[in-house]
Amino acid sequence: MGFFQEGLRELGYVEGRNIDLVHRFAEGRVERLPALAEELVQLKPALIVAAAIDAAVATKHVTAAIPIVTPVLADAVHLGLIASYARPEGNVTGIMPYVAGLPGKQMELARAVVPGAGKVGLLGNMNDPKAPPQRQELEDAGRALGVTVVMPEVRGPEDLGDAIQALARDRVDVVIVLQTSMILSERRQIAPLMAEHRLPAIYGYRERVDDGGLISYGVDLRWCFHRAATLVHKVLTGTAPGDLPVEFPTKLTMVVNLKVAKALGLTISPTLLIQADEVIQ
Repeated sequence: MGFFQEGLRELGYVEGRNIDLVHRFAEGRVERLPALAEELVQLKPALIVAAAIDAAVATKHVTAAIPIVTPVLADAVHLGLIASYARPEGNVTGIMPYVAGLPGKQMELARAVVPGAGKVGLLGNMNDPKAPPQRQELEDAGRALGVTVVMPEVRGPEDLGDAIQALARDRVDVVIVLQTSMILSERRQIAPLMAEHRLPAIYGYRERVDDGGLISYGVDLRWCFHRAATLVHKVLTGTAPGDLPVEFPTKLTMVVNLKVAKALGLTISPTLLIQADEVIQ
């Protein structure tokens, strides 16, 4: 949430002076979200910022009146959060960081990182609303490339170690890590486990590369949270969330960690390095 708070400060909001922020964390446990949403709604805030799509869904179930802004909208029409991206109409708006076609591009990237990869593992928790569409697109892309896709079950943080061990046992050539809230919050334990089992992994967010991941390709989540502050400002100054179109990032970024590549015994092609927006030595 640091980039969100930075965005607020740039707009003149100072915590404790002209804005109060009350935090609730589910700590990767989606089953806690309904109770946390209920607790926040009972506080009657001017606005709720849902830092994950599953949190937005839980909050929307509790209130149709309090404005909800989320930096990470996904599948929002299907989930009943908004009527359309151009005109949400209800009490929810935000940023849509899940670009159509991105999982397919990540599958292509996996094959570029490990040329000739025939078996690709997926790591993600399917109880996150963002996960099923990503899985479907990755499986479709895998079939088109003649790749076998395997995905062990993950329900909570305690399953990650066994899931990564299962992928290593299945001898996958490379892993694609799905963009889900729990997986992002647990990123500091994922990279060491991947390294322990010598599994190269493709991530959607650069934060995972900062924490020891190999390569990321996706939107800049930091921008999404920073930009969400502007939507919050508009709501607080009188604009109804239903009148605020959902916004989309305009750029995908690739970050490569060469130190991790070397530890895994991988050579990243010069072509891929040229395409990268940032290379960590």
